[in-house]
Amino acid sequence: MTGTLVLAGTPIGEIADAPPRLATELAAADVIAAEDTRRLRRLTQALDVQPRGRIVSYFEGNEAARTPELADALAGGARVLLVTDAGMPSVSDPGYRLVAAAVERDIKVTAVPGPSAVLTALAVSGLPVDRFCFEGFLPRKAGERRSRLREVEDERRTLVYFEAPHRLDDTLAAMAEIFGAERRAAVCRELTKTYEEVKRGSLGELAPWAAEGVRGEITIVVEGAPESGPQDLGAEELVRRVRVREEAGERRKEAIAAVAAEAGLPKREVFDAVVAAKTAAKDLAKDPAKNPAKSPAKAPGEK
Repeated sequence: MTGTLVLAGTPIGEIADAPPRLATELAAADVIAAEDTRRLRRLTQALDVQPRGRIVSYFEGNEAARTPELADALAGGARVLLVTDAGMPSVSDPGYRLVAAAVERDIKVTAVPGPSAVLTALAVSGLPVDRFCFEGFLPRKAGERRSRLREVEDERRTLVYFEAPHRLDDTLAAMAEIFGAERRAAVCRELTKTYEEVKRGSLGELAPWAAEGVRGEITIVVEGAPESGPQDLGAEELVRRVRVREEAGERRKEAIAAVAAEAGLPKREVFDAVVAAKTAAKDLAKDPAKNPAKSPAKAPGEK
């Protein structure tokens, strides 16, 4: 008889949200694999549970090395309970490797459904929830982050991301540039906790707000791309889209072709918009006086 792998959801904030079965599984498991054993200890104390099984750490740093050991325990008949710091295992947390190893050995995998920051943020965002996709954490490096965002700039489904608070302003600024400053979004902070906050607005509004400093666990929900057609995209927007693609590494010719296809326009029309913008930029560089924003203020009465 082989054992069973149990993936258990844990509270993302409010301890009272713990599913009733969690306490039962914590008490009965032969092995508990925890992302942070100290947090597990606090959880069991809060639930008034005394685990009888062996407790081992299972986090990003040792996940690959420890998976074979846990898979062997499962093959030997153990009931292994996997818990992470908050939410469901495997969802941007350790777990996938162990699930894959168990499935490969034809070992039963089940779950104790529990809280999820993804679904909670989606539900309270005020954005469409009928279709959505979860994108996890974006890359830390700016160039890689922009490339990843570019991959989904035309995605019609609502997008959900996790993000670290110290990178939130840069991420929202990149989203505003690539998705468009008018795209609606919600930043969900400290969900179910004492200082829970849901900040809703356009990406153009949220980016400067985040620049002032935001703390806590962050989930970002972004509205999907709208239906667009030739009448929706002016020359400025066409040029912006070409520039974004060029900055991500595409050649200008390829970027123009891609934007034209997205907008349903002839390539010549996009090309002309890019050339006109480039010409206007050169004219301003030669004669800054043509730029009203840089023209010196005139003294009262001066003509």
